[in-house]
Amino acid sequence: MENERLIIEEYEINSSTAIVMPMEYGTKIFSRVYELEEETISPFKPFDLVKESCYGFGSNYEGRKAATKKLIGATHKVPIAISPLIYLFPTASPENPQCAWVAHDHVLDYKKGKINGTTIVKFQNNRYILLHISTRSFENQLIRTMMLKSKLSKNDDELIPRAVYANKLRKQRAAAEDSEQYSW
Repeated sequence: MENERLIIEEYEINSSTAIVMPMEYGTKIFSRVYELEEETISPFKPFDLVKESCYGFGSNYEGRKAATKKLIGATHKVPIAISPLIYLFPTASPENPQCAWVAHDHVLDYKKGKINGTTIVKFQNNRYILLHISTRSFENQLIRTMMLKSKLSKNDDELIPRAVYANKLRKQRAAAEDSEQYSW
């Protein structure tokens, strides 16, 4: 009964989303979404929420996956930039029904779980969640996500000086044209 109060029909991954985990709900796989301040359940699989959230930010999952592969050379379990501020990585193959999606920015700490092949993750809100992923794989996923974020933010940083420089050139040309127009 309590789960029914938490179920929401629509959910878009946002900057407060910490992790999207699969959960069995009867015979179906739903998503348990942990945000920094609350927890909800979506009737969609985690991978479906990730794909739909990409659309919400003007792209699609396949395009973001292809860009990630090209930028960091990853071939499987690639992290995804849902938006310029939201980066998630999968704990398994995205098609695997047990795959969770972790928001790298909200991971505060992690350590090896007592059960082999598990990792305990501490999030910014001091919530601890046990994930079925080895600590080494978890670290690799964190590193890949940081690499992606670094590559994309580097591209953003390079665009700013170009835009400033182009704007400066336009102003100089306009000033030169004005001076030519009145110098008869």
